[in-house]
Amino acid sequence: MDFNLMEWINLAARWIHIYVAILWVGQTYFFMWIEGRLTEGEAEDAGKVWMVHSGGFYVVEKQKIPELLPRTLHWFKWEAAFTWLSGMVLLIVVYYMGGLLVDTSVADISAGQGAAIGLGMLAVSWAVYDLLWLSPLAKTEWLAATISFVLVVAVAFGLTKVFSGRAAYMHVGAMFGTLMAANVWMRILPAQRQMVAALQEGKPADLTLATRAKFRSKHNSFMVVPLIFIMVSNHFPVATYGNNYGWLVLSVLVLAGWGAARLIRSL
Repeated sequence: MDFNLMEWINLAARWIHIYVAILWVGQTYFFMWIEGRLTEGEAEDAGKVWMVHSGGFYVVEKQKIPELLPRTLHWFKWEAAFTWLSGMVLLIVVYYMGGLLVDTSVADISAGQGAAIGLGMLAVSWAVYDLLWLSPLAKTEWLAATISFVLVVAVAFGLTKVFSGRAAYMHVGAMFGTLMAANVWMRILPAQRQMVAALQEGKPADLTLATRAKFRSKHNSFMVVPLIFIMVSNHFPVATYGNNYGWLVLSVLVLAGWGAARLIRSL
């Protein structure tokens, strides 16, 4: 049997990527579900949710400001980090080094130029997204969401004019994954750390930080649905990226994914 190092790296990265993504997405929707149940009308005890699973009974209680911090506080962060890192390994191995990035019939660029464009797009997308949702436009959520969708369509269209169809799709997926991971590490976790630090010092926690963190978590629950579609799209090239209107198909399905995420959040 011939040993192919790159193939084994590809396999290991896919295995890790799928596993940690399941953990991350599962946690995201589990906490979203808990948040939805924590209402006086649905909870038997206000602010608590009772659950039964695997032969045990569990009670979850939400405290916006705990009177006393526990000795052990569980954080949920490494799933996001490892999902993004393993995804980047796949992007490099499969596309930047695997020959699937460039299609000379689309654009006459080198693999190095394509990689620079792809990585640059990821960095710029975070800067634009973050500035948009920190700007006064974010106060009108439907307007900021509409602008976000128009930008996604523009990115999808632009990438199909530079990369192969499959690579264009995967870079839109990488963009969503990057935004989600950056939300966790650059917006959600710092806000939580500031709140914990304030409580440890005996100061009142800033609840606006909690609101902002929850808002970014909500964004992640919306982005993950079209992202999963993109992950499986390479199995259906005729209907997706192989289509002459692949960018339009992707745009419509991103919108459908956001609609599905909104429906899931309401359940």
